[in-house]
Amino acid sequence: MLVAIIIHAIIQEYVLDKINRRMHFSKTKHSKFNESGQLSAFYLFACVWGTFILISENYISDPTILWRAYPHNLMTFQMKFFYISQLAYWLHALPELYFQKIKKEDIPRQLVYIGLYLFHIAGAYLLNLNHLGLVLLVLHYFVEFLFHISRLFYFSDEKYQKGFSLWAVLFVLGRLLTLILSVLTVGFGLARAENQKLDLSTGNFNVLAVRIAVLASICITQAFMMWKFINFQLRRWREHSAFQAPPVKRKPAVTKGRSSRKGAENGVNGAVTSNGADSPRNRKEKSS
Repeated sequence: MLVAIIIHAIIQEYVLDKINRRMHFSKTKHSKFNESGQLSAFYLFACVWGTFILISENYISDPTILWRAYPHNLMTFQMKFFYISQLAYWLHALPELYFQKIKKEDIPRQLVYIGLYLFHIAGAYLLNLNHLGLVLLVLHYFVEFLFHISRLFYFSDEKYQKGFSLWAVLFVLGRLLTLILSVLTVGFGLARAENQKLDLSTGNFNVLAVRIAVLASICITQAFMMWKFINFQLRRWREHSAFQAPPVKRKPAVTKGRSSRKGAENGVNGAVTSNGADSPRNRKEKSS
């Protein structure tokens, strides 16, 4: 956690603050730019690191390793260090809410996604589902990295929308692939395993209740993310429609009779000016 706080401060001071001073962002954009800058750096690092572990452990060439030989209580050093680093980063995000002086209205939103990360990472680690957790984390981190890097480009040029379009497609595919891998691993692979007895000494949690709880938590989280995604897309669509809509021109009110002709002579829209022939000063001079 201390290392994560130090790296966070270094990125903030030597990279993000310098860009903020050059771009002259508003307070709202300043906060969002800092958030996307920090998260994009973390997601990129974690995604590359996790992909390296997947390749070195042959997870890609043999997907059955996700559920074969469960429980996976024996971990390599890089796998264990990866999970400890993930937990440390998301735990360090809690005091960073104070150090970064986050607005009060933004704190509940950040607490929700920090809590979701800690819950799922710790769950995969403690239930010895670290193989499945690693694959789902790399998949999720890649999609989130694309979103935050697209938002950084959007802050520099508000016409940039290609990254968000690609992210929207990959987000939906990511949620679908997450559900497929989870059901394939927990619902089919572990359900057909021979050893289905709860044994805390060996770390075997392959029982029906635990499998249902794991699938339920994953499905509820994916549904929550899709609901937030749909609301985000609808809000962007409304803002784009309002921006593209042509302004409505009001027709000037047309009056009939003598007042309209008199207004045309003396002023605009029937308003009498001081230069008109019927002004009080002219009438006074004529009477004298």
